[in-house]
Amino acid sequence: TRGSSCESLCFLFFVVFLSCLSALSVACLCAFFQFTMSRKVVRTSKFRHVFGQAVKADQCYDDIRISQMTWDSNFCTVNPKFVAMIVEASGGGAFIVLPLNKTGRIDMSYPNVCGHTGPVLDIEFCPHNDNIIASGSEDCSVMIWEIPDGGLITPLTDPVVKLEGHSKRVGILSWHPTAHNVLMSAGCDNVVILWNVARGEAVVRIDSVHTDLIYSACWNRDGSKILTSCKDKTLRILDPRKGTVLVEKEKPHEGSRPVRAVFMSDGKILSTGFSRMSERQVALWDPNNFGEPLTLQELDTGSGVLLPFYDPDTGVVYLCGKGDSSIRYFEVTDEAPYVHFLSMYSSKESQKGMGYMPKRGLEVNKCEIARFYKLHERKCEPIVMTVPRKSDLFQEDLYPNTIGPEPSVEADEWFEGKNGQPILISLKDGFVATTKAKEFKVHKSLLKTTTASAGNQHDNSGDVQSLKKEVQDLKAEIEALTKRVKELESKH
Repeated sequence: TRGSSCESLCFLFFVVFLSCLSALSVACLCAFFQFTMSRKVVRTSKFRHVFGQAVKADQCYDDIRISQMTWDSNFCTVNPKFVAMIVEASGGGAFIVLPLNKTGRIDMSYPNVCGHTGPVLDIEFCPHNDNIIASGSEDCSVMIWEIPDGGLITPLTDPVVKLEGHSKRVGILSWHPTAHNVLMSAGCDNVVILWNVARGEAVVRIDSVHTDLIYSACWNRDGSKILTSCKDKTLRILDPRKGTVLVEKEKPHEGSRPVRAVFMSDGKILSTGFSRMSERQVALWDPNNFGEPLTLQELDTGSGVLLPFYDPDTGVVYLCGKGDSSIRYFEVTDEAPYVHFLSMYSSKESQKGMGYMPKRGLEVNKCEIARFYKLHERKCEPIVMTVPRKSDLFQEDLYPNTIGPEPSVEADEWFEGKNGQPILISLKDGFVATTKAKEFKVHKSLLKTTTASAGNQHDNSGDVQSLKKEVQDLKAEIEALTKRVKELESKH
């Protein structure tokens, strides 16, 4: 009896031990699953740790009187050669164009581009020629300027081409991404005009679509569509050559404040706007199903309009609010919630405008994925966005082939219906121009349209003067050679 009770006691202890062991294993298993699930909640992204940093003080552009105009444009444009900013000017409109390496204090007497008779509202460099820049103004005109390689030595007052067709101020400019010499302008007359710049003529005029002020206008990746946002609370996708509405969305954001919208590389649309309670929002839309947004997120209660800058190579969109002191960045993916908040760069001073460097102007050996040029009251401060990496080797995942400066179609071909995909380049060894920049040619019939007082314009143009001198030198050389040939013939 004693032996059997001892055996049963041992058996009982064994059962208790097994039950404790099983409970412990179940707890461990649950903890493991919870750990793995929590790990999955944190989305993996190579851009999670994008690091924004302002450059040193001696690399800023100081003592520049940035324009005080209350207009919601970038006020700044930049390319691998120059940075241009709209500045205060007495008696008209002006902007300053500086070579990128001309940092530090800018002298008050530095020459401006000052041909407009009203304040300049928007400027944009041509993507196919770094020396060409377009400007739109309150004087209802669009002007095209050519900046010499070393920058300006004297004030530039005579544009290469003057485009006149708007009846009110011109506040939006956008060059075609793939077609050479095609420019879109939108004015406060609710009209969008597509220009053949080389001919100086308005080829397409879209004047019966928008019923109110146009807030933004942009191209898609190959320039076959236009996206506009309007004060009538409607987003519209237009056929640029026919001027017809392909699809539209009413009230993408409930608020009455300005809406901005840009195309994503896959054809989706990202918009920024305000709710009824004036909270700032960002939304992603599928144009094939415009009923409900793929996602709509509320950000804060700021009052400044959010300017979106989209990088199609990385899928990262940067939101810069006018009057804010921060830059938010998000990654746009195919997974819900589609627009994923990454991080935010913050500083002490607010921004009056923002320029965005094209990808080919970045320093790839420093893992730089974006560079902004932030406008303060009296200076321009570059802000560098980098992805920290230990290796100094070229990071192929950060720098896929990107859009280069070579156009894929000419203006006349594009207006006739031909589309061209962007011509991509590799940034492996940094961008080096393998071919000469696409030359800006103006047809002879345009010479009369270069300024309002074109009668004696040609005599005042430095380019024409140099050409005349060259022709005179050639004539003198021909006369000397002819005389020499006659002397030789007479001897024989």
